[in-house]
Amino acid sequence: MITKNIPLIKDLESLENRLKEIPQSPGVYLMRDSSDRLLYIGKSKKLRNRVRSYFRDSKNHSHRISLMVQKVAEIEFIVTDTEAEALALEANLVKQHQPYFNVLLKDDKKYPYLCITWSEDYPRIFITRKRRLGKAKDRYYGPYVDTGLLRNTLHLVKRIFPLRQRPKPLFKDRPCLNYDIGRCPGVCQELITPEEYHKIVQKVAMIFQGRTGELINILNTQMEKEAEALNFEKAAAIRDQIRGLNSLNADQKVSLPNDQVSRDAIALAGNQQIACVQLFQIRAGKLVGRLGFIAEIPNLETSETQELGAILQRVLESHYQTVESVEIPTEIIVQNELPEGEFLQNWLTEKKGKKVEIFVPQRQGKAELIEMVKKNAEYELLRLAKMSDRNNEAMTDLAEILDLPELPHRIEGYDISHIQGSDAVASRVVFIDGLPAKQHYRHYKIKNPEVRSGHSDDFASMAEVLGRRFRDYEKQPTLEKPDLVMIDGGKGQLSAVVAVMEEMNILEEVRVVSLAKQREEIFLPGESQPLTTDAEQSGVQLLRRLRDEAHRFAVSFHRDKRSQRMKRSRLDEIPGLGPNRQKLLLGHFHSVDYIRIATVEQLAEVSGVGAKLAQQIYDYFHP
Repeated sequence: MITKNIPLIKDLESLENRLKEIPQSPGVYLMRDSSDRLLYIGKSKKLRNRVRSYFRDSKNHSHRISLMVQKVAEIEFIVTDTEAEALALEANLVKQHQPYFNVLLKDDKKYPYLCITWSEDYPRIFITRKRRLGKAKDRYYGPYVDTGLLRNTLHLVKRIFPLRQRPKPLFKDRPCLNYDIGRCPGVCQELITPEEYHKIVQKVAMIFQGRTGELINILNTQMEKEAEALNFEKAAAIRDQIRGLNSLNADQKVSLPNDQVSRDAIALAGNQQIACVQLFQIRAGKLVGRLGFIAEIPNLETSETQELGAILQRVLESHYQTVESVEIPTEIIVQNELPEGEFLQNWLTEKKGKKVEIFVPQRQGKAELIEMVKKNAEYELLRLAKMSDRNNEAMTDLAEILDLPELPHRIEGYDISHIQGSDAVASRVVFIDGLPAKQHYRHYKIKNPEVRSGHSDDFASMAEVLGRRFRDYEKQPTLEKPDLVMIDGGKGQLSAVVAVMEEMNILEEVRVVSLAKQREEIFLPGESQPLTTDAEQSGVQLLRRLRDEAHRFAVSFHRDKRSQRMKRSRLDEIPGLGPNRQKLLLGHFHSVDYIRIATVEQLAEVSGVGAKLAQQIYDYFHP
């Protein structure tokens, strides 16, 4: 066993012995330092040759790799049967461990995906910024840089093809207007079989796979067959679909010598924190997709060409692992040489079943295309940098206003919503580095029995919510502590919260302020007068954005709760229908409107509702 207390580069005998133990097989290698921390995870079709190259060709290494080699104290390996398995295993291990010297892609939800839920009998198609991989059959396309274009495309697709337009049915026993006008095939009433509906969605998927031209050819053939069979109505419907598809990306044409070649072009631009990567998908001379990725790597401006190629390689490997074989182009042009381009090219060729070429363009037309992709990446990097600068400026200004020791990384905002005490709720929103972090948002139902219809108490409600938020603070040291808590309100709300936090002995650890609505005044604990600020200051505007978001989140929850109560109140008027049976009815029919239009027989089918009560319910809604 090799000792781990010194780097292998300083113990050449141990290094050589370790290298001899590594087989000439495809697999994954893991490099660790003397503290057993993972430094780097890589893959190769010949493990020993690849690992040996780190310690022999040091002059050709980038600064990042040279620094890593100086720290390696142990090398582990995992042998796989094929190169494809090595590629997949490496991707999973990098995502799980995120080693410091690997190029890491950020999943920061700046760019949206399009999801098709193939796991369902009637798949849904929607835009999301969260790539959930819980169900293997579901497919995600993207991430797309141009959100507006993606929304317009999906809107047009839902007009061209008959697709489900609503996430939930509008009526229980009949389709809605979308069915009558031909926008939906009647999914809610299962007027179309899952098999037939899947065929429609498969055509939609071809659009987002960049196969619109292939789809138009298929539809042209179908239209001719229907016309020959004298089914002129079906032929006309297919003709309209073809016209709609021709309007998609009609103006996005890229001039290249061979417009029939399917190709992707990838380039990047970066600064000292991140790299913005853009991938243009070009099919038959048309730009059908523009995907965006963010990679983390320090000091990119001074990085060597090899580092730029490593970023591009990481993006391409991550992207093509999630696509179907028909989506892989036959030609991939890259801004810089990939460090393991042959490995990636062989894997893509095997996956597609057809020769795939990866190269840096030399001819003018393709070189100009790469330059165009790079220019778009530069514009995106500039946009993100400006956004980051604005957030940093706002947080710096806020830190100065409140005399904070450092910039507030996590800020929490709280608000109360009710109507004269009824359906009282509260919200918590969280901003991380000046941006909303919706995964940390929370709703609260006010439990104070004194807060009821006709009697409100915002002070007590706010104190209750903050007490619940921090009650397990001492028991859970891992509980993430906010750098700043903002209360929506004036001195009264702030005093109530301060009293609770003093009782819990956390006031010194958590900074709390309040923001009054009328004059946008900031109050500090123990101060009778607000801080002297300008409402247009960037720090004050950041607090206002936080306050407005907390208000929006609280009001939406209050409306939902009030709506549910109003629905239930109609059922309260029916004799013999208690809370338990109301719950059973709503669980079966999902809404009071469906209960109202149900027949006596349908009502009697609900567990706990007999024929007599079913008749009473029916008579109530049909006097």
